[in-house]
Amino acid sequence: MRQVVLDTETTGLEVRQGHRLVEIACVELVERRLTGRHYQTYLNPDRAIDEGARLVTGIEDEFLLDKPHFAEVVDEFLTFIDGAELVIHNAGFDISFLDAELARLGDDAGRIGDRC
Repeated sequence: MRQVVLDTETTGLEVRQGHRLVEIACVELVERRLTGRHYQTYLNPDRAIDEGARLVTGIEDEFLLDKPHFAEVVDEFLTFIDGAELVIHNAGFDISFLDAELARLGDDAGRIGDRC
């Protein structure tokens, strides 16, 4: 069985208030063993990080200015997770942010649940 352990960092806690992803990190497991494959990227959210999120993550707005936008990395990210069982602490939170980013790309992008 292929699993991907996934975590995100965001600009704040409320996707409905326009908060965005600033980091996606994943490691791959096969038969519950690390394979050595991983995916990690920082993202430019095109907005400021809330103070509370900055305190938790240590990520500063200036650091993200030259990072790619989600649209620039989506294909590589989706290829990495395709077909895997996702293992996510607080999955509803992370999936809501990932699905919001996919929704910004249009209907053809689908949702995370369509792939995993």
